[in-house]
Order: sequence, then structure tokens, then C-alpha cells
Amino acid sequence: MVHVNGDNKSDSLIQVRSLFKTYTRGNESIEVLKNLNLDIDRGEFVAFMGPSGSGKTTLLNLIGGLDLPTSGSIVVDNDEITGISGSKLTDWRARHVGFIFQLYNLIPVLTAFQNVELPLLLTGLSKAQRRDHVEAALSIVGLEDRMHHFPRQLSGGQEQRTAIARAIVSDPTFLLCDEPTGDLDRTSANEILELLSRLVEDFNKTILMVTHDPAAACQAHITLHLEKGVLIESSKVVCE
Repeated sequence: MVHVNGDNKSDSLIQVRSLFKTYTRGNESIEVLKNLNLDIDRGEFVAFMGPSGSGKTTLLNLIGGLDLPTSGSIVVDNDEITGISGSKLTDWRARHVGFIFQLYNLIPVLTAFQNVELPLLLTGLSKAQRRDHVEAALSIVGLEDRMHHFPRQLSGGQEQRTAIARAIVSDPTFLLCDEPTGDLDRTSANEILELLSRLVEDFNKTILMVTHDPAAACQAHITLHLEKGVLIESSKVVCE
């Protein structure tokens, strides 16, 4: 289940409590997130929608340990990540978070296999173990026959599939997707959304996704709206 009031059971996978995020520009303070509370159970697919500047990406960055809140706490799988920083936070991200972005962020001089393998180079896995993990991830996204191709030899949809394989290769606790279909045509976008849904249904992955696309939100279990830094729970988006 997903709750935005912060008073439900305490064994949710992700627990956000009294979260504030304020940025300072010169003499001006900009409050991006305001007293946000959120609980997300394992295996949920949650979409975040709202106008530009409402705090969606900021929230994802905070939950993923890419940024630190001004105040409040974030607990993921019993780890309070707001209490760690520096190299320890980097290690935590590597173990627990898979990131999927709008612009793939693949390294052009590396093959699909090598791009997917990158997160594993920081682990103690042997070369053979890394190969097994990479081949399994590429198989899940349907690119086992493209593993030796470079990004320039792939379509946009295939590049995003490669990025998803890279995100799941280390079997992270959850996935954070920031506009994962924003740079794709409708057909490719639908294929990516179907893949994300399969990761939830077949592999029990937890996915938090920022999107402006109602068709993307339709794939989620629940859609939450951010309005000027305040989180509003809503029912599943009505889809045609």
C-alpha cells in the first residue's frame, strides 16, 4: 500500500517523515518540499505527477540519496539514509538504488554489455559472475542479441532498455525513474512502460516514477500529485 499521511504501519519499504527541502538563491529561500510524509510498500509501482517545479525530481533525488533534505527523515529498508553521507551514502546507493533517466546516460564508446556491467565493477564479483549478471539483465529487457552493439547502433527504445538493464543488474532494492519515456515515440514508450510493469509483477520490484505522461501514470498502481511541494494522494489515473 501507499500512504501520504505517515501514520500507517512502520514496516513499509520506504518511509518519509516530515520532509522539508529548501534551496537558497542569494537572499531568497525557496521551499521545494513542505512537511511531506509518505509510505511505500515493497512491490508498489508509484507515479508522481505535477507541474514543473512542483518538487517531483527533488523528491526522487532525496529518496535515492542523491541529495539531502533540509529536515525530516527517510528510511529505506530499515536504513535511515538521512543520517549518512559521503562515501557511505555512495555505497548505499550502489547497493539499493537503480536509476533510470530520460536521457539514458549511456557511455557511447562502450557496448551495451559494457554499459550494463559498469555498476558491477564496484563489487567483488568475478568476471564470470559479472557476465552472468549482465546477460541475465539484458535477457530480461529483450536485448540479449544486441549486447555487443554500441549505443549509436541502437534505437532510442533499445538504449532505454539498456539503461534499464544497467539499473537492475545489481538487483537493487528499488528503481527510481525520472521521465523514462520522455524522449521516446509512443510505440517505444509503451514498450518501456510494459517492461517496467513486468519488473513489478514478475520480479516484485518497487518503482517510483516521475512523469508528465498520463499513459505512463496509467501503468502505475497509484498516482501521487505534487502541488507546490505538497503531496496529494489520488486514485489510479483513468485510462482509455
